[in-house]
Amino acid sequence: MSEQLTMGVLGLGEGRSVISAVQNSKYWKLGNICDLNEQLCKERAAEFHLDKYTTDYEDMLKDPTIDVIGIYTPDQLHAQHIMMALEAGKHVVCTKPLMVDLTMANALLDAQEKTGKRVLIGQSSRYFEATMHQRHDYEKGRHGELVTVETHYISDSRWFLERDWSHQKGFSWMYNFLIHAMDLALWYLPETETVYGVGKCSSNSSSRGIPAPDSLKVLLTDKNGVSASVIGNYATPALSKPAEHFISCTLRGTSGVSTADCPFDYVHHFSEPGLYNNTVYENYNERRPYYYRFEGDTHHAGEYQNYLEYFARCILAGEKPLPDLKEGIRTIAVMETLSRSLETGNAEKVSDTLAAYQLTDRV
Repeated sequence: MSEQLTMGVLGLGEGRSVISAVQNSKYWKLGNICDLNEQLCKERAAEFHLDKYTTDYEDMLKDPTIDVIGIYTPDQLHAQHIMMALEAGKHVVCTKPLMVDLTMANALLDAQEKTGKRVLIGQSSRYFEATMHQRHDYEKGRHGELVTVETHYISDSRWFLERDWSHQKGFSWMYNFLIHAMDLALWYLPETETVYGVGKCSSNSSSRGIPAPDSLKVLLTDKNGVSASVIGNYATPALSKPAEHFISCTLRGTSGVSTADCPFDYVHHFSEPGLYNNTVYENYNERRPYYYRFEGDTHHAGEYQNYLEYFARCILAGEKPLPDLKEGIRTIAVMETLSRSLETGNAEKVSDTLAAYQLTDRV
């Protein structure tokens, strides 16, 4: 295999950031783009000076020059689109969530085992500047023994309520939004077992015919008793920075505490016992042009380039990327366990969810 991979991009809304990432990376070149909306194909082709596009996914899958399919379609279609790519012999990167339920989980695992192709779940919040610095410090052991994790994703996304696709079957604030904060928590608590959640569907959502809870609070506990809180609010007003960052992850350990306020603010305190006044504030705002390449603070393409370059390095080195298919399935199992907790009002077990789908020994 050459030192450069060829990407085919499916779904050109969010896929806009992927095209930018590919064109600006030494690891990638663009093979083709695809969307059912031909007008959107034409717009992206003009914007990025491309000489071709297709409205037929099968056409892109048949292209022998394409190594990897990037899937950026509506959430409800991800599982089927991943399956088609694997069966066509392509590696896959798929935006979060991997899928919206576990009905195809075993079939996807079987397909990957048969083809040997790699799958990366594009959990982009891991690839903000602040969260990458935080993770680096965690892996160096600067926090000591992890005691608890706190994450949130809070945004005033009432504009979603006016979009037709938010009224389609399967839409969920959990899978569209909360999964960002959930993934950050599970990054540090990968063996989460107990899930307890409460949620409220505000009148802002219910009055528009969307019954999904738009305010959620979740408590996770892993097998070692380490806990995480995960909070999300999506259909009510939100405070702006610096009062409240839209995505945040706090790690509290025996030797240190840190907060990654996405995308560019990182605050930490690592010390010996008795030293309390050495909190350090770091800001990486000079990286803004790399992350935000389009109008306003939308389509933060830098995250996509970060994880695509990581994925390319893994493929070229024959290494397993994370989060991979198995980790992605386990995250969806946690989300399904949360859904059950919201229904029963009780703490529920992830192991029960995995057992219900015959996944206990597979992820």
